[in-house]
Amino acid sequence: MNTQRPRMLMPALIGGILSGVLSAIPFISCLCCLWIIGGGLLAAYLLSNDSPPMSLTTGDGAIVGAFAGIIGSILNTIVSIPFNAMMRNSEMMRAVIDKISEYVQDMPAGMEGLFESGPFNGSFSIAWTLLGLVFSMVIFSAFSALGGIIGVSIFKKKSDPKKLVNKDVSKDTNHN
Repeated sequence: MNTQRPRMLMPALIGGILSGVLSAIPFISCLCCLWIIGGGLLAAYLLSNDSPPMSLTTGDGAIVGAFAGIIGSILNTIVSIPFNAMMRNSEMMRAVIDKISEYVQDMPAGMEGLFESGPFNGSFSIAWTLLGLVFSMVIFSAFSALGGIIGVSIFKKKSDPKKLVNKDVSKDTNHN
């Protein structure tokens, strides 16, 4: 039995690209969790194509899915930076911030500073981007690992019954 594990980098990279890019594009990203799970499914499918029959486990699916999720979260962060910059400068976002700022006096003490220095003030912040990356890595890897587990369950190659060797059992003629 071959105990060598199949390569997981390329399936994880392809699945991560799918989930990261599609979940960063506005309006398409409304199906964000679907894209993340789909990236794990795709990674598991590609992994199963390169694996011998009956060699994949659900753990393999979870690993390749988690790797795809980490790659996807990094790509999501990179691709979403220009889209977020466009949204920050849009009239719609300004209207939302103005509406929220009307309720600042009803917020707990210290929260009003969030709108002045946080991600809502219209400027780019490396600290907020890195914090978002950490949270998205956790979420992407969890959902993508789920997709990888589901994918291995669906796409795992079964053994070919024609290749199975049937063992003939000789019958004992002395039994009555």
